[in-house]
Amino acid sequence: MSTSNPAPSGRFSLAGQTALVTGSSRGIGLASARALAEQGAKVILNGRTRQTLADAAAGLRQAGLDIIEAPFDASNIDESIATVDRLTDEHGPIQIFMANAAMQHRESLLTFPQKKFEEVLALNLTAQWALGRHLAAQMVQHQYGRIIVTGSVTALQGRSDITAYTVAKAGLHALARQWAVELSPHNITVNAVAPGYIATEFNEPLQNDDRFNQWLFDRVPQKKWGRPEDIANAVCYLASREASFVTGQTLAVDGGFTTAL
Repeated sequence: MSTSNPAPSGRFSLAGQTALVTGSSRGIGLASARALAEQGAKVILNGRTRQTLADAAAGLRQAGLDIIEAPFDASNIDESIATVDRLTDEHGPIQIFMANAAMQHRESLLTFPQKKFEEVLALNLTAQWALGRHLAAQMVQHQYGRIIVTGSVTALQGRSDITAYTVAKAGLHALARQWAVELSPHNITVNAVAPGYIATEFNEPLQNDDRFNQWLFDRVPQKKWGRPEDIANAVCYLASREASFVTGQTLAVDGGFTTAL
């Protein structure tokens, strides 16, 4: 569809580019998709719940943004790749890929089920690696691309009861470094954004915990929860041509959480 608002031009414009954001029907993914679209990109919105995805897409279209719905389960590698291939056939190459789909399971290490550990890694790491590798091959053909993975500050400073999530996010940080080395000769940058504690549905159990909130405000220099838009702003920068000399980095967007003792 065409946008009703003129595409931005000049510095940080993404006009003429197509972006795919997995897990973008809510939270950080949705905010990032909106920000990318506001900068002029055509954005492929992804989620596995069709109605939630449709509602999110409708809201963005009402703002005059160029949105394509892609209802697929990001944990299903074959389905993800097949859907992306169909979309690129219909709409052209994808220049920007944000690997954002994720799940969480909170449980003590001593009772953490192996099956659940493998399930979290399958979506949070393996599936993102597989789809990213597939898109990287297409980007190499066009000698241009931006890959951004959603990591976490918990991969920089461990926290109890989320062993699988932490391991998967640390893997994504390492993936960004490794892929940056391999893909740099093809004008492709790869970076990780490591969100701090962001006020999303994903973190509702923590937001509703008074003890956790007190700990967080004591721990974060800015003494507040972050917003999804804080991550989206960093994503837009890393997706832009202006960030062409930034690759292999993990950018913590955390209100100073990882800088304070």
